[in-house]
Amino acid sequence: QVQLVESGGGLVQAGGSRRLSCVASGRTFSSRAMGWFRQAPGKEREFVAAISGSGSNTRYADSVNGRFTISRDNAKNTVYLQMNSLKPEDTAVYYCAARPAGMEVTTTILYSAWGQGTQVTVSS
Repeated sequence: QVQLVESGGGLVQAGGSRRLSCVASGRTFSSRAMGWFRQAPGKEREFVAAISGSGSNTRYADSVNGRFTISRDNAKNTVYLQMNSLKPEDTAVYYCAARPAGMEVTTTILYSAWGQGTQVTVSS
């Protein structure tokens, strides 16, 4: 089972930027699509962004499209989420997820491995 460790969370002012990283264990990273999800207090976990195993295809939630960018470095077993123009409503715990297939998807239940999450707080 792949293990995922996120980092990069913290406190940032509205309008600022932050980059999250997620390092995966194992030798099958490039065959796995990766996703970022987030969960705010009292809300369900929601899709943020996903990237295919090769990195050639990406998908974004409407709420972050144009502000966030997902990317990956398969040589480093790492996926990134660059977050720009942050808003207070982006405040949440951000989770990295991996699925046992290369196609990027937005559905939570299709991801089989999850990180522990990293808190991002955007102050107004």
